[in-house]
Amino acid sequence: MEIHDAIERADREAFTREPPKTLKGQIGFLMKQLKTTRAVAAELGVSQRSVERYRKGERKHPPKDIQQKIDVAVRSRWQPQVRKRRRKQAATATGITVETRARFGYTAPIGTTDDGRFRRLTVHLPPTYAQRLFDARDAGASDQEMRGIIAEGFKEVYFQDGGGRALGLSDVAINDIDYLDLDY
Repeated sequence: MEIHDAIERADREAFTREPPKTLKGQIGFLMKQLKTTRAVAAELGVSQRSVERYRKGERKHPPKDIQQKIDVAVRSRWQPQVRKRRRKQAATATGITVETRARFGYTAPIGTTDDGRFRRLTVHLPPTYAQRLFDARDAGASDQEMRGIIAEGFKEVYFQDGGGRALGLSDVAINDIDYLDLDY
């Protein structure tokens, strides 16, 4: 889930306006998106009556876990056009920057070391990798599959420097991710 979460964080950075902060505002926004109190209640895992109380302002402080669910539901639906525009730009023109600290392992020719070791890397990947990453996420790909796409990009851009070195390098794998952050 590290890569999925990193894409979500990068999406949030694109917001041109902040999402509603008050409980009443957040519930109002979810009502506009989902149309019924039943749908909002199902999304949040609470009763319809609770949703009605939050909406009217009768109840202002839900339990912490419910408040977190509300925040996540609002942020995941906030400014979809802004997110879409930014992803399209990354996938067609600007590419994606990946910053990570992880253990990289690779398959290399005999006589060279292929021991995995921790590296801290910031690498700008071309738009084709951004497109593949977004397509994989939209198709419900696992974190391991998305790691493979990023690892392939690192192999081409960082380890082989676009074909200028380490040509015998065949596979790169990302393991033990300490952190991973995306920017596009």
